[in-house]
Amino acid sequence: MKTSGCTRGIALVLLSLLAALCTTTAKKQDIEVYSLTVDSKVSSRFAHTVVTSRVVNRAETAQEATFQVELPKRAFITNFSMIIEGVTYPGNIKEKAAAQEQYSAAVARGESAGLLKATGRKTEQFQVSVSVAPSAKVTFELVYEELLKRQLGAYELLLKVQPQQLVKHLQMDIHIFEPQGISFLETESTFMTNELVDALTVSQNKTKAHIQFKPTLSQQKSSGQQDTVLNGNFIVRYDVNRTVSGGSIQIEGGYFVHYFAPEGLPTIPKNVIFVIDKSGSMRGKKIHQTREALIKILDDLSPNDQFNLVSFSGDVTQWRPSLVPASAENVNQARSYATGIQAQGGTNINDAMLMAVQLLDSANQQELLPEGSVSLIILLTDGDPTMGETDPARIQKNVKEAVGGQYSVFSLGFGFDVSYAFLEKLALDNGGLARRIYEDSDSALQLQDFYQEVANPLLTAVTFEYPSNAVEDVSQDNFRLLFKGSEIVVAGKIKDQSPDVLSAKVKGKMHMQNITFQTESSVAEQEKEFQSPKYIFHSFMERLWAYLTIQQLLEKMVSASNAEKQDLETHALTLSLHYCFVTPLTSMVVTKPEGKEQSEVAEKPMETENKHRNFHSGYPLSKFRTAGNRRSRITAGTTGKRPSDVGRAGPPGPPDVPHHYPLYYHIAGESLLPDRLLAPSVLDGTFRSVDLGARDTFPARVPAVASDPVTGRLWERKASGRSTDLPQPPKTTSLPAAVPAPIQAPPVILTLPGQSVDRLCVDIKHSQGPMNLLSDPEQGIEVTAQYTTEKAQFSWIKVTFKNPELQVHAFSEHVVVTRNRRNSAFKWKETLFSVIPGLQMTMDKAGLLLLSSPDRVTIGLLPWDGPGEGLRLLLRDTDRFSSRVGGVLGQFYQDVVWGPPAAANDSQRTLTVGDLEYTATRLLKLDYQEGSPGTEISCWSVEL
Repeated sequence: MKTSGCTRGIALVLLSLLAALCTTTAKKQDIEVYSLTVDSKVSSRFAHTVVTSRVVNRAETAQEATFQVELPKRAFITNFSMIIEGVTYPGNIKEKAAAQEQYSAAVARGESAGLLKATGRKTEQFQVSVSVAPSAKVTFELVYEELLKRQLGAYELLLKVQPQQLVKHLQMDIHIFEPQGISFLETESTFMTNELVDALTVSQNKTKAHIQFKPTLSQQKSSGQQDTVLNGNFIVRYDVNRTVSGGSIQIEGGYFVHYFAPEGLPTIPKNVIFVIDKSGSMRGKKIHQTREALIKILDDLSPNDQFNLVSFSGDVTQWRPSLVPASAENVNQARSYATGIQAQGGTNINDAMLMAVQLLDSANQQELLPEGSVSLIILLTDGDPTMGETDPARIQKNVKEAVGGQYSVFSLGFGFDVSYAFLEKLALDNGGLARRIYEDSDSALQLQDFYQEVANPLLTAVTFEYPSNAVEDVSQDNFRLLFKGSEIVVAGKIKDQSPDVLSAKVKGKMHMQNITFQTESSVAEQEKEFQSPKYIFHSFMERLWAYLTIQQLLEKMVSASNAEKQDLETHALTLSLHYCFVTPLTSMVVTKPEGKEQSEVAEKPMETENKHRNFHSGYPLSKFRTAGNRRSRITAGTTGKRPSDVGRAGPPGPPDVPHHYPLYYHIAGESLLPDRLLAPSVLDGTFRSVDLGARDTFPARVPAVASDPVTGRLWERKASGRSTDLPQPPKTTSLPAAVPAPIQAPPVILTLPGQSVDRLCVDIKHSQGPMNLLSDPEQGIEVTAQYTTEKAQFSWIKVTFKNPELQVHAFSEHVVVTRNRRNSAFKWKETLFSVIPGLQMTMDKAGLLLLSSPDRVTIGLLPWDGPGEGLRLLLRDTDRFSSRVGGVLGQFYQDVVWGPPAAANDSQRTLTVGDLEYTATRLLKLDYQEGSPGTEISCWSVEL
């Protein structure tokens, strides 16, 4: 039975969900959220999500309650309703023009007319407020749907949990049903603590999974407080089983969906031109991150690839006169070139793109492009064209004519000053796609992740063929490229008199040959498979087909001619209204109890709408906060030029001068603080780095010799832990003598199994290049690091696991976790709880990151900001090392022999490891293993 009701549907794959109910009154307890539930059902990648919140007004006067949810940008809202005192107030989805009257009326009243706003990289926020009478209850319910997109070998569900108060009944249920079978499932959280672990249950069989999170009130409370600890992300990642044929046809309710992602295909060689903006607006952090990402991307090129670099400001420069093979020598030279790229001047996008095309054309004419290879142009820019040809439409026309359908263009827009609509059309006109790169500490990782998505082309000219007597209304069925880790989806209707078996052919081109994949599926068997009401919402495949078709029509509109655009828009609008989707062509009108004049409108935000242009340093920024009937204004920042305006025209300034940002600014409800600010020292007036973003403040560390801040008396700490007064110097106006260095924390503290001695403190005095600290092939673990002897610290530590394949790269600023070519960055002292089959990763608010599994050594990493600051390494369960363990530290877990104390000095002993002998000296050290500020210990110290 086909339905078109707006209350149907629900999409899952939460690419991000924030269910938050808050009050805007002074007393937070007045509006009580007594129930908050999230119910997500994912059936064959199509997600249906229902967020329900129930509140009651405990105050004696009317209060305002705000319902706030963050949902994925790719999701379509399908229904919203409020139930107030038994009366339902539904949201009505209309064509945008029909909703314009309510929208204009709200604007005229000076109210915020838009209920939907873009808030994050992957999310947009829905928010509605309503007045609640004393003792009255209100139920809010929001429904949205989305087709999960496979990227880098996984589908991702991201839930941002932020109820903002303790909730008596808080529950999340995620049901996943994949007929192909679930190949892996992993979860990750940035708010999970040991107290909350028991509230999470995960069950899974071959085709189904259920994840439930149901914390009690006591579990939600922060330590000793009434505030909730639930504030962060909850992520589910999974993939499905695949075959060499790569095809799976699933049928339900008279509709079919064909998923195509073959396994085991070789990668096609590629010819890639990187076109890099080095105009003045890229100065500072942007160009630094671009260089960092480009160097890493160059290292990832395959020896079968060819490449070149084009950098541009007002002028355009090519690194080499033609494409060169990605040999080790050429890559090293390109890395040196990338390191020297400096930012200054204007922005000449037109000439840069035409030069890139000319390089490929020239190689093609000389037959230097390998047969069957793929040619890509990757453009990175942060601004609009300001030099040469500056008309965006003319540039798009020039590039399209020059490319002539031979190459694919991918546009990366850095930051919010860039004209994203211009870049999107530039890419879609030429068989590629556009992506926004967000200005943040992980911008380099965003660039690397994008490259990984397109780094491994598998097929070109992919077409899907079905019997004409079996199907109709098929979505897009031809695609220029298929990349490793992605997936192509085609959907359509089954004809009434179709055969009992639906067959399909997928044709494409590999490197040196054409290839055809054949798949067939029994209509009756497939229909039977989707009958379980617990996991399936009815007619989901019909809604999947409508969702996919609308998304593809909207994309085609970007590069269509005016005549074609009207037909595409009409088709997309008809489907949006019939299936009650809030798309860029429709609006949802929400009427409040006060009457029609109180209607508000929800309109789909567009990525191409540059609404963030004013949210930059140098512009006054404000946010209104409501308290009762009063409005207060919060303002930060100073007036002046935007950073993006610097260097766009006029004489070039000095290269790589960082911009100065205001101390605090507010964007879309999020406080943004620089990680570190320079503050004057009270001692010498010089500027020192102060971490304002740290969550924990620890007492100052006490040096071995120190002075009482009140009396000025000197005292000394002994190895016993006691302190004794020292002879006091006579009073004088001269500067005091230098204070002896404080007790240091060694970079490594080892507990050696089977030894009578307690702990071994390892100091590294000589280091050249990366060090192999640990290597155990039986454990499948390797630990390497870079040690800086001048600063007596590890500048980075890298832990690599073979099974599961995972790499953890720790730096002083953050930790980067790489899994399935996907990079995730985490700041130190964020809570983290990640469960991957075979490995658990946790981090607490002190910054201790632990990597553990039941049968492996536990490896810990810790940022240390005390004396001898830098990264520290911890090892636990070291009895699990195998006999094959090796490395600078691993050697101490082989046959270690302790000699007797030296006759002349009982604080020294000889330590024999294989053919090597070390002198171990008894010293006082700081034990960092329990976190800052550390505890004083006496240990045997060895220098390497």
